Parts: sequence; C-alpha cells; structure tokens
Amino acid sequence: MEVSKENKMGTMPEGKLLVNMSVPIMISMLIQALYNVVDSWFVSMVSTDAFAAVTLAFPIQMLIISVSVGTGVGINSLISRRLGEHKFSEADAAAENGIFVCVLSGIAFALFGAFFSEKFIAAFTNSPDVIKMGADYLRICTIFSFGVFVQLAMERIMQATGNSFYNMIVQGTGAIINIVLDPIFIFGLFGAPKLGVAGAAIATVIGQIAAMLFGLYVNTKKNDKININMRHFRPSGKAIKDIYVVGIPAIIMQSITSLLTIGLNKILMMFSQSAVSVYGAYFKLQNFIFMPVFGLTNGMIPIVGYNFGARKRKRIVKTIKLSIIVSVAIMFAGTILFQIMPESLLLIFNADSEMLEIGTPALRIISTSFMFAGVSIVFSSVFQAMGKAVYSLLISITRQLLVILPVAYIMSKLFGLSFVWTAFPIAEFIALIMSILMYMRLHKKYIKTLD
Repeated sequence: MEVSKENKMGTMPEGKLLVNMSVPIMISMLIQALYNVVDSWFVSMVSTDAFAAVTLAFPIQMLIISVSVGTGVGINSLISRRLGEHKFSEADAAAENGIFVCVLSGIAFALFGAFFSEKFIAAFTNSPDVIKMGADYLRICTIFSFGVFVQLAMERIMQATGNSFYNMIVQGTGAIINIVLDPIFIFGLFGAPKLGVAGAAIATVIGQIAAMLFGLYVNTKKNDKININMRHFRPSGKAIKDIYVVGIPAIIMQSITSLLTIGLNKILMMFSQSAVSVYGAYFKLQNFIFMPVFGLTNGMIPIVGYNFGARKRKRIVKTIKLSIIVSVAIMFAGTILFQIMPESLLLIFNADSEMLEIGTPALRIISTSFMFAGVSIVFSSVFQAMGKAVYSLLISITRQLLVILPVAYIMSKLFGLSFVWTAFPIAEFIALIMSILMYMRLHKKYIKTLD
C-alpha cells in the first residue's frame, strides 16, 4: 500500500517537478491578481469615494485571507510531511481537521462583520457615503467568508498531494466567475439591480463559494492521494495542534500585512485621501508581480516538505536553488515594469492628477525592493515547509512592524510624503539579510544532517 501511494515529489526530477507543481498555481494566482485589479477598476468607475471605501475595507479582507492562507500553509505542510513519512491515515486526518478549523474561522469573521463593519470603517473617515459603502462591502465579504476559508483549504490539500492542475482550475473558476459578475451587479446589467460597491462584494463571495464547491468535489472524487470523509469526522486535538504549529505563525505573519495597511492608511490620511488611494492601487498592482512568486513557493512547499519527511537532502537543496533563481527573475521583470510605466499602471484605476503626482514616484521607489523580497519569500516558504514557521514570523514582524511602519512615520514627519515610500526598500533589505542568516542556521542544523 505504501509503495502504491508514493508520489512524484519523491521521484520526479527537481526542475521538472517544480514546473509541474508551480506553473498551474502561478497561472491561477495571476488570474486572481487580474480579478483584484478588475474588481478595483470597476469600483473606481463608480466614484472616487467608492474606491476609497473599498480601500478602507481592504485590511479586514486581508485579515480573512491571512487566516485562511496561514491555516492552509499549516494544512499543506502537515499533509506533505505525513505523506513523505508514509503516514497516510494522519495525512487524511490533517485534511479533515483543516476543513473543520476553516469553517470555524468563517463563523468567527461572520460575527465580526455582522456587528462591527460600520464601526471599523468609521474609524478612518467621517464621510457618510464612504462609511456606508465601506460597511456594506465589508459586511457581505465577512458574513460569507466561509467560502474563501474552505476554498483555500481545498487548494492547499490539492497542492500538498501534487494536484496543481486541479488547483489552477478551482482558483481560476472562482476568479473568472467574480470578474464576469462584477459589472453585472455593480452597474445593474441584464436586468440585475444596480448595487454599486455592494455588488462587487456579492460577486466576490459568489465566486469564492463556487470555487469552494468545485474544490470539495475534486478532493473527494478525483484526489486519490487523500481520503476525506466528513460524515464520520471527529476533531483531533493532535492534528489541529500540528496544523497550527505551522499555521499560527503563518497566520500572524500574513495578518501583519493587515496591521501594516491599517497603520499606513493612518499615516497617509495625514496627507490626503489620494495618498491612501495610491497605496491601495499599489497593493493591487504588486499582486501581478508577487502572485507568481507566491505560486512558485506554494508549489515548492510540498516538494520541500515531502523530501524533508523522506530525508532527501539533495532534492531539497536543488529545489530551493531553482526557486530562488526563478523568483529573482520574476521580481526583476516587475521592477522594470514599475520603473518605466508607473503612470500607465495608475491610470488603470482612473487616477486623477493628484494621484498621479503622488503615485508615480511612489511606485518607482517601492519597486526597488522587489528583488530583495523575491529571495526572502523563498526562504520564508522553506521555513514553513520544514515546520519552522517561527523563522518566517520573525522576518515578517521585523520587516513590516519594526521597520516599515516606524520608518514611514519618521519619514512623514521629517521629510514629507515622498519619503514615506523609502520604508519599503529599507525593510526588504533588512529582511533579506535576516532570511539568509536564518537559512544558513537551518541548513547547518537540519538539512545538512539528512541522509
């Protein structure tokens, strides 16, 4: 039985395996990035207040993604390690308990959205229109967040078992449904009611729930590496603990981005609403650069995790080297794009003259940090794959809370808005040095000693 369940992550050539695992995820994440931009583009066509409302609601959306992705990282890492160790019943338990905790997370966010959406938006603005639109948008996204939680669990289960192609189809299906429904619900096309910003939220949750259902079907009917049977499910404290040993640091690491956005919004609001919109536009645009790298590392995590469990040192090291090369190449291309055409990128969001004036130098300054980030992201994912997610957490806390926010605030007070953006390259350089030193320690202590 164990021989029959041996999968390609322990046998296929590393370069071919990385392409096989990562390219479908990269494509699906590019589709996701396209959805993020298209969604914001449609909203920006409603009004500048509408775009500001969605931008202010974005930190909670990011928090939802942070908890779901972080939990998914724990699920992915645990399943891939258990498969590498040939502990198949424990891999099945990891999948089932992962779905269980994702449902609980969705319930928690639904309660928050039902009672606190308006108060959250009102903490950043006094505009009644922005508060109403932002609260409507946030309420819908949180109450129906179970869709994205279970969708992410399904995707990570597929990734852990080497099923990247179906992962691409699942994520792409949700994003495409979202893109198609956006203009219909926002502008009231084909007889649908004209719902504005709330329509964008409805399109989002419908796409997520559709992807969730498709992912459930794939994992229960098409995935022969895992057996999910929720009818006879009983929560396992050990499996949940093992998921969150990696998952909680990953959740915190992801959630820090939400805290960073809240802090930066506060700093940027001292200058103008346009400055906040520039940051919102940047965050959407950088997804086109970072999402392929995240797709690469999502494909890399189960490879490293599996081979760490199987004690195959050379396969781990070669996979890491190839991942760094590809990641830096992607980030270099992104840097060139942001340097030569920042105005064109901002005009996607109907940027006015003030937004262009602020945003053009901002994109150029921030993009100088991309290649540093490319290396750090790979190393952080290696730490997660090997169950050492606290390393990734330390890097993320340092980069975003201990460097970006304090440096951005100091620069805003001493030199003005233009210098706020220098916090990004400074932070990424420090994170690069930290990640290299941590990897050297991990390699010496854990990887070098493998057979």
